[in-house]
Amino acid sequence: MLRGSVWLDLFAGTGAVGIEALSRGAAKIFFVEASAAAVKVIHENLRSLKIASGVEVIQSDTAKALGRLRVGEISPDFVFLDPPYRLEQTYYDTLQQLAEESCWKTTAIVIAEHLKKFDPGDRFGSLARFRTLQQGDAGLSFYRRTTGPDGRPGVDKPEPLT
Repeated sequence: MLRGSVWLDLFAGTGAVGIEALSRGAAKIFFVEASAAAVKVIHENLRSLKIASGVEVIQSDTAKALGRLRVGEISPDFVFLDPPYRLEQTYYDTLQQLAEESCWKTTAIVIAEHLKKFDPGDRFGSLARFRTLQQGDAGLSFYRRTTGPDGRPGVDKPEPLT
């Protein structure tokens, strides 16, 4: 499922999630991180692991980076977001922005890491949560585009995983 996939690692921090995806066969990772210090750590981690291809590190606010990536017609298979837990509104804003990305694959899976006690929501436009995992104090909410009976996005049932 990961082999050859394209990932967006939003609020990338140290880059651990994207690096793990690469180690499991992902073809391309876009690390998006606003903090210059964290971007430096991502570059250091990539260098120490001798990862020179299949990555792009973008130092930018996530909302701006998503706009740039849309213009570049990036079509991710997976989008992982892990904003600082205290920024609850950022979850809503980012998930809503992702729901509005009509040029992306309808099969893309969005994964939001959050505090277990915080519920980011079941639905954002055409994105519907189809799974939640909890471990310790953290939770993962999985979203994908929904389709209607005519197969067009945005109506009512999540598309099946392939």
